[in-house]
Amino acid sequence: MSQIEQADPVDEAAAQGPLDRSDFPERTDPYRRELFAHCYRMLGSTHDAEDLVQETYLRAWRSYDSFEGRSSLRTWLYRIATNVCLTALDGRDKRPLPTGLGQPSSDPEGALVSSPEVPWLEPVPDAMTGTEATDPATVVASRASIRLAFIAALQHLPPRQRAVLILRDVLAFRAAEVADAVGISTVAVNSTLQRARAQLALVSPDEDTITEPSEPEQKELLERYAQAFWDKDVSTLMKLFTEDVVWEMPPFTGWYQGAETVSRLIDTNCPGGARDMRMVRTSANGQPAFGLYMRADDGRFWPFQLQVLTVTDRVSHVAAFFDVSLFRLFGLADSVAAPDEDTG
Repeated sequence: MSQIEQADPVDEAAAQGPLDRSDFPERTDPYRRELFAHCYRMLGSTHDAEDLVQETYLRAWRSYDSFEGRSSLRTWLYRIATNVCLTALDGRDKRPLPTGLGQPSSDPEGALVSSPEVPWLEPVPDAMTGTEATDPATVVASRASIRLAFIAALQHLPPRQRAVLILRDVLAFRAAEVADAVGISTVAVNSTLQRARAQLALVSPDEDTITEPSEPEQKELLERYAQAFWDKDVSTLMKLFTEDVVWEMPPFTGWYQGAETVSRLIDTNCPGGARDMRMVRTSANGQPAFGLYMRADDGRFWPFQLQVLTVTDRVSHVAAFFDVSLFRLFGLADSVAAPDEDTG
């Protein structure tokens, strides 16, 4: 995993004496979005991450006048956020995707089994984590650390291992700073990190091997993908998938592998027909995404599922989330009108 942050030096302003709470918002607000990304990596939930960032700032405000500046303000905030996350994770189940449940690939023509009681992994809008930044180097590194596959893989780690790996390999904190944040020795940090890396290697693809197409190539591919859903052209969709494509759709527990299998799933289990499904482009976890709207009897199109795509030369993975409350989180409309049939 690429290191995307560098721990900053000791806070000189704090080292000069007690801090004035009046400057708390000005000095801490610049870290809010990256702290949200940290909490999201730890929890796998946008809603939980927002709550925990609020708790982090509340705790930081309460103890701000006792901050002595022996570390940077940023490091101090991360220490608080990490402990808030570890407390929140105590006794909680991991947030999986269907592929993480340990079941084999499902029959595309079989019954769909829903498990809404499972705390499923949630996607996150790029605007909330900073992966919409314009600097190419920042974008590449940020995307690698927020990809859906990486967040899902983190869920397989015990909370403390998860924290150590994120702080060391993603945020590039020093071992001593990590030890202070999670309450273990520096030696324990190094051994914990080794175990976390080994476990992650078993469940996570190597992000460095993922080759994304150029922007024009990806744009053309995604336009063809959206058009194929609009036409419900299953044969075209099959050509747009990689041979070993994976399709999963929480809260349904099944997952499906292979271009032919996924195409049969869409053909037989998707309720929409030709010109029933409108795709509106967005982005999630540093990846292209679509809000899929389904035509209703009133002629309007209503939220149906949010698809997060992994794209190489073709579409290699689709996570289709049926939680329609995600549409508002992603700034997508509550409904959309039927398009002009002549331009559809």
